[in-house]
Amino acid sequence: MTFVAPPGYQPVYGPRIPYLGPIYGGLREGTSIYLQGSIPEDITRFFINLLCGESESSDVALHFNPRFDGWDKVVFNTCQNGGWESEDKVRDMPFSKGENFEMVIMITSQGYQFKINGRDFHMFEHRIPLQRVRAMQIGGDVSIQTINVIGGGNGGGMGGGMGGGMGGGMGGGMGGGMGGGYPGPGMGVSMFTAPQGGYPGPGMGGGYPGDMGGGMGGGMGGGMGGGYPGGDMGGGYPGGMGGGMGGGYPGSNLPSMGGQPVYNPPVPYSSMIQGGMFPKRTVIVRGMVPYGGDRISINFVVSRSRDIVFHMNPRVREGVVVRNSMIGGSWGQEDRELSMNPFLEGQYFDMSIRCGNQRFKVFVNGQHLFDFFHRFQSFNEIDMLEIEGDVQISYIHF
Repeated sequence: MTFVAPPGYQPVYGPRIPYLGPIYGGLREGTSIYLQGSIPEDITRFFINLLCGESESSDVALHFNPRFDGWDKVVFNTCQNGGWESEDKVRDMPFSKGENFEMVIMITSQGYQFKINGRDFHMFEHRIPLQRVRAMQIGGDVSIQTINVIGGGNGGGMGGGMGGGMGGGMGGGMGGGMGGGYPGPGMGVSMFTAPQGGYPGPGMGGGYPGDMGGGMGGGMGGGMGGGYPGGDMGGGYPGGMGGGMGGGYPGSNLPSMGGQPVYNPPVPYSSMIQGGMFPKRTVIVRGMVPYGGDRISINFVVSRSRDIVFHMNPRVREGVVVRNSMIGGSWGQEDRELSMNPFLEGQYFDMSIRCGNQRFKVFVNGQHLFDFFHRFQSFNEIDMLEIEGDVQISYIHF
């Protein structure tokens, strides 16, 4: 069975080919479609279609069709009212037999800009209004690990479903919201690096976001093990987030999480924390570091005094994650020791920050990264989260 994402930021992992699935909220300028896959040795051709409905007979706004036939080329086209239009042929093959690939299709006002393995490949101009696009179809000789629709640039919330608003201020990186050029000159490392055991299989519980309490089957609590990656999350990432998280990701019995997740908020992001921070309260932040990104800042703040009780500052080029606090206007001693730095250009991250009685525990991609001991006794006065810098955030949930 194909895992169909609920609305909001929802990657589809390991879909069966042929695949046909909806694009929730449709497409808009500034959205990007990110695909990771591999090409078999015996390929002849494959295709990706953006359809104007959810059936195979719908009009095709974009037909992308690499052909390995001795005259290797990629054909672009549209199909309206059952008839194909004039082909746009590119006699250059960006894929290699037996190799993995990463592809980003950036939606601009002009058309669909293709970037394959970090290299600009082709711009196919709109022939059908992109507002009509409703679904994606993939067929032929290809296997796909990840389909991810990101961005939208005009505000947070679930807004337009998978659109939302990722960008806000990435400037040259993601432009007003990804329009400006998704990761930039070269995607560098893969945006999705699976945790030890590999990412999911075809079925991710019943509906990943949900409300993160009822169970990552229905929300994110009771059963992150049952479906997320399979069995027990392969490499023991969590286990059953709410029900007990088995593998010990942030810790055993997490209380159920309150509040609604925020999808694709613009950065800089600032929000009051309903109910403040208290022992066992956990914040999940997912996002990616765009190509060319260097510094990210995540602050837990007491709004009335502007004290930064916990400041986390990944610095990509230095390869460090600096931790500190600023109480009464002055910075404290920096913590820099780290066994690894998971924040890399073009990389996706899944972070959990858990508040305890003595310290914050931070996990990234399922691995414990560091502890930060409280320097401010009444850490329960923290009532604001701020995120800024070179980062695109896809999901925040308390």
